[in-house]
Amino acid sequence: MSQIVRCGLIQCSNPINDESQPVEVIKQAALEKHIPFIEEAGKRGVQILCLQEIFNGPYFCPGQDPRWYQSAEPVPGPTTEVMQELARKHEMVIVVPLYEKAMRGVYYNTAAVIDADGTYLGKYRKQHIPQTNGFWEKFFFKPGDGGYPVFNTRYAKVGVYICYDRHFPEGARCLGLNGAEIVFNPSATVAGLSQYLWKLEQPAHAVANGYFVGAINRVGTEAPWNIGKFYGSSYFVDPRGRFLAEGSEDNDELVVADLDLSMIDETRGTWQFYRDRRPDAYKELVDE
Repeated sequence: MSQIVRCGLIQCSNPINDESQPVEVIKQAALEKHIPFIEEAGKRGVQILCLQEIFNGPYFCPGQDPRWYQSAEPVPGPTTEVMQELARKHEMVIVVPLYEKAMRGVYYNTAAVIDADGTYLGKYRKQHIPQTNGFWEKFFFKPGDGGYPVFNTRYAKVGVYICYDRHFPEGARCLGLNGAEIVFNPSATVAGLSQYLWKLEQPAHAVANGYFVGAINRVGTEAPWNIGKFYGSSYFVDPRGRFLAEGSEDNDELVVADLDLSMIDETRGTWQFYRDRRPDAYKELVDE
């Protein structure tokens, strides 16, 4: 029996790339730019929507400027409150990636999950934090401490992985074991070394774990860092690794696909990866 869930991804360029502007002005402009796309998603009947990594601002990690600590906020907090109103209005689950301030001097790269009635369900904190040229994330984020939660939303069981996490199959498997039916990966990634992996790793996670994946990336370039072009190409992929919908490399847009959750049962009935796992044989994975 068909179990269709309409899902959406918003890929967007940052509207203000001017270091002279106050942090709060930059954040507000990014938030306001997303609102029309969220409204469009509501009109198109999207039931689960995911925004991009740290959606309400630039990807500031190519530098190491402590002024961006000012952009962090509590989760839940003021931005999640705005999203809760929109979720209630459209009866739409929204995954909201934010820069989280957990306490003074403690920050995480986080995604809040809001249910279709506006209820805040919880958050995922990015587990794997890169530290390399152009991606100085350890300057800004602590590694996540909340495991791999799965959120039982009105429409589906949703998991979240964030950007660099996608290079690590262990967490992707944990999300599957925890019951995820759809895993969203909000990202900020530029053309270059890892671009060929964009359409390789996440379809592989979908196949290995028998779930759907929604992968989101920014578009455009962001001054003053100018680390390269965010190449968009946001997409949905099914449990057999087939692409269902894909965004452009350049445009601000809403990417929508209808996901048939009954395909999870069909796929797992063919490929019995969960039955045939050998956790007793994987001790080396947790040996340091």
